[in-house]
Amino acid sequence: MIHITLPDGSRREYPGPVTVAEVAASIGPGLAKAAIAGKVPAPGEAGFRVVDTGYSIEADSTLSIITARDPEGLDVIRHSTAHLLAYAVKELFPDAQVTIGPVIENGFFYDFSYKRPFTPEDLVAIERRMGELAARDEPVTRRVLPRDEAVAYFTGLGEHYKAEIIASIPANEDVSLYREGSFEDLCRGPHVPSIGKLRFFKLMKVAGAYWRGDHRNEMLQRIYGTAWATKDELQQYLTMLEEAEKRDHRRLGRELDLFHIDDHAPGVVFWHPRGWAIWQEVEQYMRRVYRDNGYQEVKGPQLLDKSLWEKTGHWDKYRENMFTTESEKRDYALKPMNCPGHILIFKQGIKSYRDLPLRYGEFGQCHRNEPTGGLHGIMRVRGFTQDDGHIFCTEDHIQPECTAYTALLQKVYKDFGFEKIIYKIATRPDQRIGSDESWDKAEQALMDSLRASGVDFEISPGEGAFYGPKIEYTLKDAIGRQWQCGTMQVDFSMPERLDAEYVGEDGARHRPVMLHRAIVGSMERFIGILIEQHAGALPAWLAPVQVVVLNITDAQAQYAREVAKTLKNQGLRVEIDQRNEKITYKIRGHSMQKPPYILVVGDKEKAAGAVAVRARGNQDLGVMSLEAFSQKIAGDIANKS
Repeated sequence: MIHITLPDGSRREYPGPVTVAEVAASIGPGLAKAAIAGKVPAPGEAGFRVVDTGYSIEADSTLSIITARDPEGLDVIRHSTAHLLAYAVKELFPDAQVTIGPVIENGFFYDFSYKRPFTPEDLVAIERRMGELAARDEPVTRRVLPRDEAVAYFTGLGEHYKAEIIASIPANEDVSLYREGSFEDLCRGPHVPSIGKLRFFKLMKVAGAYWRGDHRNEMLQRIYGTAWATKDELQQYLTMLEEAEKRDHRRLGRELDLFHIDDHAPGVVFWHPRGWAIWQEVEQYMRRVYRDNGYQEVKGPQLLDKSLWEKTGHWDKYRENMFTTESEKRDYALKPMNCPGHILIFKQGIKSYRDLPLRYGEFGQCHRNEPTGGLHGIMRVRGFTQDDGHIFCTEDHIQPECTAYTALLQKVYKDFGFEKIIYKIATRPDQRIGSDESWDKAEQALMDSLRASGVDFEISPGEGAFYGPKIEYTLKDAIGRQWQCGTMQVDFSMPERLDAEYVGEDGARHRPVMLHRAIVGSMERFIGILIEQHAGALPAWLAPVQVVVLNITDAQAQYAREVAKTLKNQGLRVEIDQRNEKITYKIRGHSMQKPPYILVVGDKEKAAGAVAVRARGNQDLGVMSLEAFSQKIAGDIANKS
């Protein structure tokens, strides 16, 4: 007898080997229909693996039936839809050669070699054929071949790329193939039991991709697609993409005259006056956060000797991402991060346990040699500034420092308009330094800190840095996208490597623990996120232009200038438009620039010493005294509304 234990703790008996599909059927017809995979213990490992519904369980085991509602189920659907895409391409374009087709965030892609570029019309035809194939509901079957036999099989089909992939597998290994109808592909699986379960998908675009990611190889055609478990989820995703396009910070950056990227400095931002006004508001806000929470602001040099990066380990692990130069036979690197400089500052003079925790903060400009293809507006650049902070402390300080930091981070994010935060703790990787005891203490301190903060959190096993665990703070924006910004990392390694010490209460020398923390992370990226979060309509305290003053005729020109001067003297960012244009034309033009308020002055407003107030979104707030308006916008700014 074989005993199967289900997630609810119940056990079922079977007379012999049983497939995942058979277990699902024995539970009920509804589950049998919904099952697309199973989750079983991984042989010889602590975790689990996802398997086909045709997988045979031949010994006592635990089993979870995977449906489209499960995250693992969605991955199976997307992986299978990539194969369905290749199936459709081969039917429509038999001469096309298939290569690889993995799952990616929110979808999948498949790379093809074909004699001509695929057109938008081709994509429509391919998607239509995918739907026709799915309607056949052909079963997906698996078989295993020795490597060399699989190479010969795909060579015979004319699939030379696939044969090359298989030939790179060790000779003594078998490979698995999956077939649906007339199409068979190399894959380790798992896949849906039949292609009729693939119903809600859309092809998105075609892009170029070098074979095996090497620019010396042939340029292939990569077709991107998305797939979801339900029609509603697919539609929600497509709607989100439409909204994201409207909010694209690159387009808004041009339209609102905030910044530009120039070929003379790829990956580095040219900030225009309005964009720099946003930057300054964010930086000065974060500077107050430093000041009010016990941080001492410091500034380290941009250029540091190669020997320092060798000591920290960055030269071996990060060299290809560093910009380097040479002077007087010494090698230097532009700093890709601020941490080593802060340790050098810490080491100046003798530090006592009474000085700890010691908190340094820096708006540190860093450079990383990102590949051209990875650059993306101001979201991913080569030159960026971090709101970087490092806390030097004892192990006993880790938990209270992290609890206080989480509360601080929550307030900052709320002020910037973000209410939803996802918390994750990344734990020890297989390759790490330090004792298990120190890892235990650090991981427990991070977990205790989040529990003390009253938040739910996820564990990301093995995702910590080699020197210590970390908390990752991820923002959820107005249209549901996630942005990992904040972090809190525990580091036992760098103080050791750079010989940082403090004098303990016992009079002996001790190593401090170093906590790496950032709230907004890259200032450039965070401002890009802010622009997209607010669709360019930034709240009054962040808006590059807070008030625009418009006069109706020349008769109010002097009064309009007096209004603008009064507001500027109150510290507001004000523009005045005295062009000889119709007032409706001026209002419409300035509304496109999304200022929080437009003030219109005519003869009546001039006589009364008042202003007609229009709020963003074409809201007419009526006429009010200049003093009343000043109080209103001051309240908006103070409340971050």
